Amino acid sequence: MREEQIEKLRGVVRDCVSKHLYSSAIFFADKVAAVTADPADIYMQAQALYLGRHYRRAFHLLNASQIVLRDLRFRYLAAKCLEELKEWDQCLLMLGDAKVDEHGNITDTKECSSMYLDKDGEDREINIISAICFLRGKAYEALENRAQARLWYKAAIRADPLCYEALECLIEGHMLSCEEETNLLATLQFGPEDGWLSSFYSCLVKKYEKETVVETKFRELEVEVSNTKTPGKSLSTLKNNTDLLACKAEYYHQCGEYQKCFELTSILLEKDPFHLKCTLVHLAAAMELGHSNELYLMSCNLVKDYPQKALSWFAVGCYYYCIKKYDQSRRYYSKATSLDGTFAPGWIGYGNAYAAQEEGDQAMSAYRTAARLFPGCHLPTLYIGMEYMRTHSFKLAEQFFMQAQAVCSSDPLVYNELGVVAYHMKEYKKAVWWFEKTLAQVPSSLSEMWEPTLVNLAHALRKLKKYNEAIIYYEKALALSTRSLSTYAGLAYTYHLQDNFTAAITHYHKALWIKADDQFCTEMLTLALKDECQLGINPKVGIVRSQLFS
Repeated sequence: MREEQIEKLRGVVRDCVSKHLYSSAIFFADKVAAVTADPADIYMQAQALYLGRHYRRAFHLLNASQIVLRDLRFRYLAAKCLEELKEWDQCLLMLGDAKVDEHGNITDTKECSSMYLDKDGEDREINIISAICFLRGKAYEALENRAQARLWYKAAIRADPLCYEALECLIEGHMLSCEEETNLLATLQFGPEDGWLSSFYSCLVKKYEKETVVETKFRELEVEVSNTKTPGKSLSTLKNNTDLLACKAEYYHQCGEYQKCFELTSILLEKDPFHLKCTLVHLAAAMELGHSNELYLMSCNLVKDYPQKALSWFAVGCYYYCIKKYDQSRRYYSKATSLDGTFAPGWIGYGNAYAAQEEGDQAMSAYRTAARLFPGCHLPTLYIGMEYMRTHSFKLAEQFFMQAQAVCSSDPLVYNELGVVAYHMKEYKKAVWWFEKTLAQVPSSLSEMWEPTLVNLAHALRKLKKYNEAIIYYEKALALSTRSLSTYAGLAYTYHLQDNFTAAITHYHKALWIKADDQFCTEMLTLALKDECQLGINPKVGIVRSQLFS
């Protein structure tokens, strides 16, 4: 067979692969390899076998070639075959001995070089070392050694920032804390033309910075970039990219802007109804807004399209949780975690379903599992603290809140819970400090989500007899929500302590309008009316009453 005929057959193999005609590709690749015995053609044949799902045969071919021990690409493809066969220990043996330090630097490696290049190689290839590190990470994760998996994923993304899958595993597996994510991105060596990728990666990680900082990151990716090759012509931007908009929706959810988040994810899912990251954010926003019909529709579609995905059964659990059928929601959250033990929302939802029925032990068990599996996620330890606070174990609650703060030092919700614990322990100055820190950490303008924090701060200030400051924060809370009984009651009580009986009576009435049978407001309204009546007779009555209340 002449060289030009062989080259033509190689082209046929490549074309068959591009058209997904794998049996044809295997047939012709086998003939080319038999004629030439060229390592590159043997590799092409093994690739065709791999794509055709003949993993055992592909592995045998590579292993028999003897080149597998000298060429990294052969070794990598052989390990990929073992990955598909779920032979994880053999996969690690095939990849060879290497060690990695805490920062993702590879040491003690005895890797061989890549001797035989693809005849149709791309202009820019992902470093084979990076791909091997990523595969090591997957093998260790499958063997439930998540600590080693985390190190190898870090090594993979550091070896080549284009290895997005490694970063995706680190982020979605919650393997890194906020600080560790930021430090990792700072160490990546992007090419001069990859500035956009650096910005995109910074949008993918946890987003608890101030609104201006995050919006700047999004704007950098949305602006038009001038085309240097053709002056006057602009390149397309990422402004309408689904992944970028899904990141923005996730940010809105973290800020507590659930309606804004829901509207954006609804638009995105019309454009791409099978974008699973966006689907998860959409479910979370629908949960917060109580849109049970939307959750029902989404869960039905997901179960029909993806019956083997944890997300589908998580959606069913969300629907039952939303309509307060917690037993059913637990069943489906449990199914989600059994399908994918590394699906963090499933474990947290499972714990929340128990917590909703005040079954603290089972809730704590689920949260502890989540905390063990996802060391970079602060929510499990935060929820454990909340459970301890519910049972009035305030010192233990404080310890877990401090652990959550160590994992994610920029989430304002953690500081709010620390303030609540301090308030319950009657450490009112400390509570004021934590609540003020909470408000300082809120990334965007205050929304209704932060109304309880303002009320808590006002309560703490009232306990410190800083009545004027307390009134300011009560009024700020009312600007966010006018349906809060505790806000009106607290404001009325503060006016009462200042002997401003008219204002106190007005706000007691407003509180009782929200809940007519509230005992505290009913009793205090009676006292305020008596005080106002007696004020004209004995001006000291109000002062004495104030001393009694405080």
